[in-house]
Amino acid sequence: MTELSDKERMRKQLDATHKWPCEFMFKFIVPKGNENEAALRAIFGQKAKLQMKESSTGKYKSFTILDRVKSADEVFSRYGAASQIPGIISL
Repeated sequence: MTELSDKERMRKQLDATHKWPCEFMFKFIVPKGNENEAALRAIFGQKAKLQMKESSTGKYKSFTILDRVKSADEVFSRYGAASQIPGIISL
């Protein structure tokens, strides 16, 4: 499959399972560091509900973010912006 067809397949799945606009749950894992939380806040803004959990070893932090989005394209845009954070894993 090509990247475009994967994205189109994901868009169709998102459109089939969500009624836009809606609250969408984003999940990320990042290496521990204060700048990572600030970078995610900059992407999602202060209105987003952010929950953070530190790993048992203390090396990583996981973030669950609930934010209102208008479309599948906005979901892709947020994940794209977050992918610029060094070491981030998007779930």
